[in-house]
Amino acid sequence: MCTQLRDQYLKYPGISRAALAMVPTDLETVRVNEGMLAILLAGGVAPQAAAWAIDALLLYVAAYCLETSIARRRSAQDDVAWVLDRDELRRRFTALPAETFPHAAELTAGEGHDRFDFTLALMIDGLAPR
Repeated sequence: MCTQLRDQYLKYPGISRAALAMVPTDLETVRVNEGMLAILLAGGVAPQAAAWAIDALLLYVAAYCLETSIARRRSAQDDVAWVLDRDELRRRFTALPAETFPHAAELTAGEGHDRFDFTLALMIDGLAPR
């Protein structure tokens, strides 16, 4: 569900900003929340943990999409002062003194939505019944 929401948010820039700026009370949003809650409860997640997890997951999806849409908009406007492509970031990080910043290049690791998928898995795996 989070991946589907991500794809819709990225298809329509601005929706993620609106999602962060409103309390989710419309029926369609509540329906999505109920569906996610049912999935987590069926997986053995405690009700309160499931409810808070949905909030955290939806906040993450919206924030990820907002960040992505801002970067896309800035790069389309050739705003090089704000947007650096991945290769340029990698060049800058690898140029840092290795003894001071030995892991800086890891900040640019991954392709496509790898970071998104990692974070979702991290959040969901943390819900395993104890």
